[in-house]
Amino acid sequence: MRDEQVSMGFDITTPNVARVYNYHIGGKDNFAVDREVGDQILRLVPEARESGREHRAFLRRMVKYLTGDAGVRQFIDIGSGLPSAGNVHEVAREIDPTVRVVYADNDPMVVLHAKVLIGATSTTRILEADLRDPDTILASAAEGGFIDFSQPVGLLLLAIVHHIPDSDDPARIMGRLRAALPPGSYLAISHFCNPGAERPEDAELAAASERLFTEKFGTGRWRTPEEITSYFGDFRLLEPGLVPLPQWRPETPGGWKLSRGFYQFIGGVARRDS
Repeated sequence: MRDEQVSMGFDITTPNVARVYNYHIGGKDNFAVDREVGDQILRLVPEARESGREHRAFLRRMVKYLTGDAGVRQFIDIGSGLPSAGNVHEVAREIDPTVRVVYADNDPMVVLHAKVLIGATSTTRILEADLRDPDTILASAAEGGFIDFSQPVGLLLLAIVHHIPDSDDPARIMGRLRAALPPGSYLAISHFCNPGAERPEDAELAAASERLFTEKFGTGRWRTPEEITSYFGDFRLLEPGLVPLPQWRPETPGGWKLSRGFYQFIGGVARRDS
């Protein structure tokens, strides 16, 4: 059975980041090993489950804004993860059913699930591709004119850049992706954060979380707000800037209370003006 699982592109005896996240948001596409690690994370950061749900809520608010107010009609979601309720195309099509979405992920299990649950249609495309190879993603997205890079694009990098180690030069990757986006495009990033000396208890928790992720998954970098902001380059950060996810344009202003774990996961959206 193990050989068959590995030959199919995934191994259910090893914890998987996408499946642990799926477990935290209440999904069913996970295994015992994922739940075990997920519970270890919850013991360290009790807010992790709620933070995962807030991340889905952030995605929904952000896509609604980009499709509705900003008028974006094409998206590339890199590191899309396992499909669950409220995927990008579902949120966008509440406003315009013609919106096109490319989903890209380097996890064969994620891609398999996406092909089964979402499928390739006239308005969706699913790629098995790695963020560390941005040129392949861009070329595949543009193939056949599916994504038109002469028109604004919404590029989503949610909970993925923190899995790119410094040795793979995330700044170079981000620069290549930004360069491909025409004026009027938007870049959304969510990222694990180490807030540093301003919040020493959160910084200590971030360091412990990074050690756990490195041990269990081999990836996971809690970067400073300044490092994360640099990935937006010269794009203009929209209000309220790079913030804990519940603070990004909440539907009920002031309706949230942040405990320390929420400062580990921040996000923002920026626009290319010219």
